Amino acid sequence: MSVGLTSMQSVSLSNATFIRPSSFYLIGLYNVPHAKYFYVFLCIVYAVTVLGNFFIMGTIYLARSLHTAKYIAVFNLALCDLCGSSALIPKVLDMFLVENQYISYEACLGNMFFVYVFMTMQSLTLLAMAYDRLIAICFPLRYHAILTNTAMTLIIGAMWIFSLSVITLMVALITRLSFCRSTTVDSYFCDHGLFYLACNDYSMNFIIGNVLTAALLYFPLILIALSYVCIGFALQNISHGAEQSKAMKTCISHVILVAMFYLPIISVYTIAFTIPISANVRIINTALTQTIPPMLNPIIYTLKTEEILQCIKVLFKQTRVISAVERSVKKDCKKLTH
Repeated sequence: MSVGLTSMQSVSLSNATFIRPSSFYLIGLYNVPHAKYFYVFLCIVYAVTVLGNFFIMGTIYLARSLHTAKYIAVFNLALCDLCGSSALIPKVLDMFLVENQYISYEACLGNMFFVYVFMTMQSLTLLAMAYDRLIAICFPLRYHAILTNTAMTLIIGAMWIFSLSVITLMVALITRLSFCRSTTVDSYFCDHGLFYLACNDYSMNFIIGNVLTAALLYFPLILIALSYVCIGFALQNISHGAEQSKAMKTCISHVILVAMFYLPIISVYTIAFTIPISANVRIINTALTQTIPPMLNPIIYTLKTEEILQCIKVLFKQTRVISAVERSVKKDCKKLTH
């Protein structure tokens, strides 16, 4: 009998027996030499991700000049990157350090929910940022009237509601499946593909998986590409080369983020649809595509965005001034006490 089937809950509904395992077994990387180094690498990636995204979020929060529609979206992306990595990598740490590869049925569904919610939000937030660049370059005089802080907040809020709704539906459909064969998951987290382990009809899960992949990955990428086509035409109408260059610089960071997020993950999904790939190759590629962009996003935005660099310098100077004042006050207090 397969791992994890030692204790099960059988629920009879309409003369059909649904078998829910008490836990799943995450196989992770199987028979890969020196796999522990890959896990260590993911731990380092997670540490950098946490520091980088907290830094970019703190900078946006503290610098009043960054309280704009554009940086509301950047803040949300950093938040989703941080939470998305936190939904993934700590379980890897648990698997590697404690050798605990079991995950309860409920925790598995919870893990699936959070991983896909934040991945969805990363995709949609990049789309919102493309919309921001489209309005800024194609309608510069109306930008502040069209894309206010309230408008961007409403857009982000609608994206959260949409993401939570569709991923809740996707995970809820897993609960109608009966796992009477294997509960060994060829992954390092509870990905949606575990429906293939079910004994009963999982055609609805297959359909919803493909529809959501198209709607949440391919469709946003197409819209982003179209927005940059419009931006390209708008840039051609700008006569001054300096203005063209300045407008293009505002898009560079976003284009890099889009390429890092979409190209690897879409490549993995597309290849998986066309040719069979080994479980270990799929796991490594998926792990890297889900963890490297969240680590690099804050670094790229910090280095490639002049506004953030200037705000960091201002905040650093303010911190030094405050520290100097505090030291001066302490010296004066000591003199008074003596």
